[in-house]
Amino acid sequence: MTTNDSQRVLFVVTNHDQLGATDEKTGYWLSEASHPYHVLTDAGFAVDFASPEGGVAPVDPESEDLDDPINEAFVESDAYTDQLQNTHPLDDIDPTAYEGIVLVGGHGPMWDFPDNEQLQSLLAQIYESGGVVGAACHGSVGLVNVQLSNGDYLVDGKRLTSFTDEEEQEVALTDAVPFLLETKLEERGADHHASDPWAEYVEVDGRLVTGQNPASAKAVGEALVRKLESSSA
Repeated sequence: MTTNDSQRVLFVVTNHDQLGATDEKTGYWLSEASHPYHVLTDAGFAVDFASPEGGVAPVDPESEDLDDPINEAFVESDAYTDQLQNTHPLDDIDPTAYEGIVLVGGHGPMWDFPDNEQLQSLLAQIYESGGVVGAACHGSVGLVNVQLSNGDYLVDGKRLTSFTDEEEQEVALTDAVPFLLETKLEERGADHHASDPWAEYVEVDGRLVTGQNPASAKAVGEALVRKLESSSA
């Protein structure tokens, strides 16, 4: 892993590209990577991309809105053409190299984030060492099984948000996903809050930053910058 003296943030994206038992493709949601990336890099943070298996991270074809100028600039950048075609496998990541970690959403993470032991370990280590943990939309699924060194779930008692059960119903994918994310987080003891479907909404609880849906991606990045800068100060 190449590092320098800059503050570094790790973005974790999915390798999963099949939407359950349907014939549809999925992956990570473009704006949930591009918008936080844009905000963080503009603020001077260095960003690396990793995935459970490494290599290519598939983008959800439904998310490829290139009328969005941030998406367009991201797709034309080296981060997209190089890093997201050659993501680092989680096994190779040194958690001490990062001040923060961001779980990028999209439906793909519903399959390869929740039971990944390397991801659970990275999240726990970065959080317990004083780092900031962020998640956009379905990215919060990476938090559902993370346990801290005392055995508690990271989300237990935390105020947070995620893609809601109502939003999942509105996109008619409640039967496609392995479980409903909002419900699972609440089962783990999370204090889940949300706004109206598709509205921008972010929760910050200590060093945990979560966004509800794609409309919240930029605000997740902005909240992460504020938290990272205050933590380093």
